[in-house]
Amino acid sequence: MVVLTQHTDHAPADSVIGGVRVVRVPHDPPLVPMDDLLAWTMALDHALTRAALAIGSTWQPDVVHGHDWLVAHTGATLKEAWAVPLVATVHATEAGRHQGWLPGPLNQAINSLEWWLTYEARRVITCSDAMRWEVTRLFELPAGKVDVIPNGVETSRWQSSDAAVRAARSRWGGDGPLLLFSGRLEYEKGVHTILDAMRALRRRHPGLRLVVAGRGSQEDALRARARRLRLGRSVCFVGWLGDEDLSAMAAAADLALVPSLYEPFGLVALEAAAAGTPVVAADRGGLGEVVRGSRLGLTVPSQDPVALADAVTSLLDDQVLARRIGRSARAAVESAYAWPVVASATVRVYEQAIRDELALRARVGSAYVEPAPDIRVREGNLLLEEP
Repeated sequence: MVVLTQHTDHAPADSVIGGVRVVRVPHDPPLVPMDDLLAWTMALDHALTRAALAIGSTWQPDVVHGHDWLVAHTGATLKEAWAVPLVATVHATEAGRHQGWLPGPLNQAINSLEWWLTYEARRVITCSDAMRWEVTRLFELPAGKVDVIPNGVETSRWQSSDAAVRAARSRWGGDGPLLLFSGRLEYEKGVHTILDAMRALRRRHPGLRLVVAGRGSQEDALRARARRLRLGRSVCFVGWLGDEDLSAMAAAADLALVPSLYEPFGLVALEAAAAGTPVVAADRGGLGEVVRGSRLGLTVPSQDPVALADAVTSLLDDQVLARRIGRSARAAVESAYAWPVVASATVRVYEQAIRDELALRARVGSAYVEPAPDIRVREGNLLLEEP
């Protein structure tokens, strides 16, 4: 297996990790900041394609696997150059991130690339049944083309020593319960709902403290909201935490909160569960599906601070239930979401993609080339509502 990815500082350009060759490719010109997203993406796609074709002079794969629209051009080029099937993983959609709207030209362009990637792919992978419904509806895909494989989690990473957990609790906790939000500080992550619930929670649980770990475009607005609500020291914005600090923080917290407005899967809920911490999550998309299905904690309606506060209180007031949920959640993660389980499911999709490709070429001939798609450029409200 060969993995092609973007080069990062201080990383080797070509290395072998666990038997997998990892090639890290620097951008081709134009060298532009990432806020010019389309130009940045095209430069990366060109570089990845050139690197892949160079590798292909001595080695070729049975399957090309591309993740999201960012590598759509690379995936489409390589599948044709090597005459192998393309598998595409769609992690999220532009329409979903904007609650069903495509407000501007960039959003519409990304949506068209997502649609094209799923058209070019022989099989499409999504991380949840909710995402399968979303991409099938948005991109008019046959249901049989889409496979559901959940995201994985490295469970050992979320096991911290007792000393590390005590240190995290001592550093960030107060005299009462400790709550954790971890993730990007963007509107769709719903952190504002937690802040709106904090007044009621502080009255019910003296000394309660919320740690907000992460950064994003909404950080200043969220800090200002906390000041307007006069939450004082009960809310701590701590920025990004390193792996060891975050795992210790997750284990030290009484509850992890995931109040997203849009969440295709909700990996942070799995990470908290792997640390043995119960979750209170919004019942949205794949997030609600995972939390309910694997019994990682409680779910509440999205953007409902009253319901969120009540769910938090119900678990803080029933420690026996909270501990039982924490133990069973960790066991569920280890059995259903460990990387070997996810890898085996992915290999089965590769095998199906190869069978599909061979069957198609047997019907239409080895020289078959799929017709160019009629690219869909959509705008406005796509009326993205779950069934």
